[in-house]
Amino acid sequence: MCLETSKRLHLLIINSTVIPNGDTDLGDNLLYYDYNIGHLLSLQAKGQTMEDESYVSAFRSFEGEVYENYIYEKLLRYAANEPEIKSFIIKGPHKNRTHAQSDALSVSWKGQIIYRARHKEIGEFDGLLFTDKELYFMEMTLVKSATSLKKRLRKKRALLEVLFPRYNVRAVLVLNEGATGTTDLPPYASVWFTEAYSAQHLLESLSTNAPKAPMVRIESDKIAHAEEIKIASFKYYATLSWMLRSLRGGKPIDWDFFRKSATQRYHDIYTKVYIGYVSIEDFSTIVPSVQFENSQAKRAVVAIEKDHTGGYFLTYFVRHSGKKLDNITVTSGIAKVAKKDPLGITLTEMNHLDKMMDESFALTLDQHSEIEKTLKTITHK
Repeated sequence: MCLETSKRLHLLIINSTVIPNGDTDLGDNLLYYDYNIGHLLSLQAKGQTMEDESYVSAFRSFEGEVYENYIYEKLLRYAANEPEIKSFIIKGPHKNRTHAQSDALSVSWKGQIIYRARHKEIGEFDGLLFTDKELYFMEMTLVKSATSLKKRLRKKRALLEVLFPRYNVRAVLVLNEGATGTTDLPPYASVWFTEAYSAQHLLESLSTNAPKAPMVRIESDKIAHAEEIKIASFKYYATLSWMLRSLRGGKPIDWDFFRKSATQRYHDIYTKVYIGYVSIEDFSTIVPSVQFENSQAKRAVVAIEKDHTGGYFLTYFVRHSGKKLDNITVTSGIAKVAKKDPLGITLTEMNHLDKMMDESFALTLDQHSEIEKTLKTITHK
């Protein structure tokens, strides 16, 4: 997308105003999207308002959904008429409902553009626009600081670079005016701002089941269906195994392999790279402040993650039983334990690792200490 195109798209969004009822541009299209408002309506029924913290949290979540759809509707109309945009993926009510596919880019039943590995979602994209040489993924959000988006952007970009190797992948963030942290974003990310946004009128329409005008369909030969787009092959769990074996090709780590750009790209997709395990007894020595009761764990899986400042740190996964998994990190000597989702991707990764990690992947305390020291000397972008 050339600079002039970028400016035009920027002006399209920056000049947008809050959607009024009966907006002639979008019609009632926003009412056709799926919204998770059950909890919000139950709080309303209890008499809660914007004076209540729980109601504010639920409403902001809903408003974020509406904001994403609002910008997406604007982008559809722009993309259909912008010559440099060659194709764009449709989602939401613009596409017939389909079930998401495994190991493919597709649109879920709820209308989101996603990529799944087997049956687990590993990437979701608010919008995807293609030019001749560039692929833009959109991120529309009402966060007050863009700093928290860095890790998410890295993961999404890395995944798209693997799936679409011939494109230069860039990110476009659409935020409300006043959002901070935008100057610290990576060079592949552009930021556009909109005026303050409110979804109160839409909640009123949805909660009262108000009549809505027919859906306004976008007619364009640029429309693309996610499941029909050819992508490069990406075997999620096979690559996970290859990464682990390759990293342990050195003593204790092949640091040259670790530093390779391809390795770092996969690191961003997985968010961590697994490097082996320590016995549960050695883990107690490494993190003495953490004690587990009634745990069946015999080892702690060790992985390397990136922090937002450009460094790396070790993180540990302790599986106490079939679906009970803790993630332990240590910051400034203080251990933090987070329970992982029993239906999440990390647990399926643990299932995979349990089958492939034999005793050759064990790390001694000396090796663990050596890895920690080396990580302190390495940085990432």
